[in-house]
Amino acid sequence: MIEEETPPGTEPDRGRSGIQVIERAAKILRSLKEDQSGMSLGQIAEAVSLPRSTVQRIVGALQKERLVISGANGGKLRLGPELSALAEAARYNIVECCRLHLTELSQATGETADLSVLRGPAMIFLDQVPGTHRLRTVSSVGEAFPLTTTANGLACLARLDDDMARDLALTEWNRQRIERDLPGFMATLAAIRETGLAYDLDEHTRGISAVGFAFRDWSGDLHSISVPVPSTRFKEIRPKVEATLRLTAKHVERMMEQSL
Repeated sequence: MIEEETPPGTEPDRGRSGIQVIERAAKILRSLKEDQSGMSLGQIAEAVSLPRSTVQRIVGALQKERLVISGANGGKLRLGPELSALAEAARYNIVECCRLHLTELSQATGETADLSVLRGPAMIFLDQVPGTHRLRTVSSVGEAFPLTTTANGLACLARLDDDMARDLALTEWNRQRIERDLPGFMATLAAIRETGLAYDLDEHTRGISAVGFAFRDWSGDLHSISVPVPSTRFKEIRPKVEATLRLTAKHVERMMEQSL
């Protein structure tokens, strides 16, 4: 057990002290997660705004539990193998968790409902519940879609900070050898943050429009639920799709909070 000394002259509060140490240990682990090349004690102390001596004590306890390891010859500190084992034990299937929400969304709108995840420079489709119309959109599980021209991609970009979203957008445009209005694009992301919904109006595929929202799962991964609609009926169905997606977003956020 890790214990932090109570400052001299104060009444011990073991409950609060224990919580504080857990909070500090979590900050240290997150800082190591952000810099996977490894960090020195001094770099960690600076990153988490704690005295080096405090960081050294907590890191020592984390090393005993194999949550943190040091590189060869006492090199920089990195996340340890025990974290992978814990993550594997705690992992749940996001597809199973969201399947009911996709089904209800599709039933309420009559349209297809998709689940995708942000993986590097693309959105990867994880699941889909087809709509009831004869004319409907279909995507394959595992298929990769771009970020800047899809509703699910835009929704996820809007959940990132500006610098990261800008870098991903520029990388995609450079790869595709296209030029776009970056200030206008960043303004679009700001609008998505305000409304919670992102739109693709015939931009990715002519004849198909879509609306989507993004959410983070308990591990921090960004996912999106979106509804693609043939553009011929999008104007008519749009208000219903928007209202149902907002309700679905509330249910999914509540589910994520309860799983923490």
